[in-house]
Parts: sequence; structure tokens; C-alpha cells
Amino acid sequence: MNQQASASPVSSPAPAGRLRRFASMMYESVLLFGVIFTAGYLFDTLTQSRSGLIFRHERQIILFLAIGIYFFLSWRRSGQTLPMKTWNIRLVDKNGKVPGAGVLVLRYLLIWPIPLLAAYAVRLASEATGYASTDLLIVFTPFTLFIPTWLNRDGDFLHDRILGTRLVDAQRKKGV
Repeated sequence: MNQQASASPVSSPAPAGRLRRFASMMYESVLLFGVIFTAGYLFDTLTQSRSGLIFRHERQIILFLAIGIYFFLSWRRSGQTLPMKTWNIRLVDKNGKVPGAGVLVLRYLLIWPIPLLAAYAVRLASEATGYASTDLLIVFTPFTLFIPTWLNRDGDFLHDRILGTRLVDAQRKKGV
């Protein structure tokens, strides 16, 4: 009984709520526009490409890497990107610390499958309907990451459940 009493004050931080994660994700998209613009500009300048269709696959690889570097460096330093700091959200591992480099790389890679499957579903729907306007549904595909959060008790993203990481409330308690 004493062991339980002594263990309870050392509780893990509360998980960050879905609404705050969503707000952080929206803010993140604004910052990612700058990352993508800068990487794309540098790529186009260095390759002298005049069209987005020239070096298309190489551009996609560079943008994928640029976004990954942005997230990796942000998470590695403090477990937070600027939007995560704004919304008091921190990425932690099972021990409450910033995850290691390998876990951060895997987390970035595991974020992609659900939205990419959703994007593929949008493409199939567009082809099936014959309406090009169906392609506009692509803007909703990043938010498909939230679907698994409704299927587990803690509300974690699927990639966080797989890796044992969590997005927690990073607000400092008054008087601490």
C-alpha cells in the first residue's frame, strides 16, 4: 500500500488534447510552407529548373528530406517544434525524455503512410467520379492522422503508439 502511495505523486504528464494537437498541426502547416518554399527555391536555383515538372521526383525527395530535417532538428533539441511550444505540447518517450535520434527518424517516416493512403483514396475517387474537383479533398488527408486517436483509450497517434512516444501537456504548473 505504501508503494502505491509513493508512486502516485510521480505521475506522467497528461496527454495533449486533440484540439491542441490540431491547432498545432494547423500552425505547423504555415511554417512548413516556408520550409518547402525555401527548399524548393534552392533546388530550382541550383538545378536551373524552370518548371515544377522538371526533376519532379528529385524535387519530391529534396522536399521530403527538408521537412524531415526540420522536424528532426526541432524534436531533437527540446521535443518541440515552434507550434508545439506555442500550444504547450512536448514529444516524449516512455521515460518522459526527448526520444533518441533513431526513434525520431522512425517517427517521421511512420507519420506518412496514413495520409498517403488517404491521398491515394482521393485520387481513386477523382478517377471514379470523373470530376477533377474531387482532387480538392487532398487538403483533408493530413488530418486522417487523427482517425486512430479515436480508436485507443489514450488518444495517441498510431505512429506514437507503435514507437512508444507520446505528445504530452508541457504547461508548467504554477508554483513549481
